[in-house]
Amino acid sequence: MKAQKIFVWIAATLLLIGGVVSSGVFGLNWKFLERYIKLPNISQQQFNPPAGGPGIERVRVTVEESVIIDVVDRVSPAVVTVGITKTRRLGDMLEIDPFDPFAPFRRRPGTTEDLEQDIGSGFVVGADGLIVTNKHVVGDPDAKYRVITKDDKTYDVVKIYRDPTNDLAILKIEAVGLPTVELGDSNNIKVGQLAIAIGTALGEFRHTVTTGVISGVGRGITAGSPFEGYVERLDNVIQTDAAINPGNSGGPILNSAGQVIGVNVAVAGDGQNIGFAIPINVIKDSLANFNATGQFNRPFLGVRYKTISKDLAILNDVPEGAYIIEVVADSPAEKAGLQVEDIITKIDDVRLTGDNAELAKIIGKKKVGDTAKLAIWRDTKEMVLTATLGNQGDE
Repeated sequence: MKAQKIFVWIAATLLLIGGVVSSGVFGLNWKFLERYIKLPNISQQQFNPPAGGPGIERVRVTVEESVIIDVVDRVSPAVVTVGITKTRRLGDMLEIDPFDPFAPFRRRPGTTEDLEQDIGSGFVVGADGLIVTNKHVVGDPDAKYRVITKDDKTYDVVKIYRDPTNDLAILKIEAVGLPTVELGDSNNIKVGQLAIAIGTALGEFRHTVTTGVISGVGRGITAGSPFEGYVERLDNVIQTDAAINPGNSGGPILNSAGQVIGVNVAVAGDGQNIGFAIPINVIKDSLANFNATGQFNRPFLGVRYKTISKDLAILNDVPEGAYIIEVVADSPAEKAGLQVEDIITKIDDVRLTGDNAELAKIIGKKKVGDTAKLAIWRDTKEMVLTATLGNQGDE
């Protein structure tokens, strides 16, 4: 009973002190007490809730938004739109003249018109006008291409390098002082990390920004463009759920540091929110070669061929490999002694089968001036020829 009385007296005393301080009697108030007593900071606790608390999601979203906004502000000036100009001929028209009973029908010759359309994206890697995009974006050799920067300046493309083994191209425009991107390291990509894509969505909406995560790496796809009607098999690409639409092709995919880790190349036609990008490390060698030599070098053998798959090889009782259907005059292939109907079965130690079945893919990994030993199957006999790879001229 005595303990209960003590507790009641303590509670009554605390209530009395609280009432006095709250009323401000004798000059006492809570601010006065804060000078001598450390009171808990309620607002700070609310801003930094404990792990798992309800405020964690708000903080995370705010930080992520800030990262994306910062990346877009820094990189967008170096992202461009790629446009095409083509001449289209309109067919002849048949006119009827009702006032000429002897020749009522008259044919009027057709006319031509220039069509301009935004078809893809790209990004600046050289302040003097070097731009990376997809090969299928600039795949028409008869068309003229132009580049539009974020500040709506238009430049004619004066030179195009098309990678023979990857869906990549480098454009050259006459410009100076352009903002450039920073290239990252695609070997360090982790599934689940933030992915930011910038490009001209649907060939209409310039500088569209979409976000997502890296969904997978090392995928194999067939890429192409609805504008160009071109498809190509690509291996070891990056998969992302950031929205990649036609027109985004050639634009960058970025990490949270604002570095380019891939070149947007395709969207899955049978799925939603599945896009693909070529790892940026694939193009670094081409850029380093250009910066070192001042020209676009690429290894050149000089043959046209058809790939003989395992099924075709068994059916025709021939080995797998590259069946030669044409040898370019004065090419490394002709100088080495290659002939039409030869089958190249192996280059150095690489046999042309399975994942290495494509001759162009193997040649593309070599350098201009490299010597290649070619295992040849000719008239049921095997032989070895040596070719020194040349440099295929710029397109």
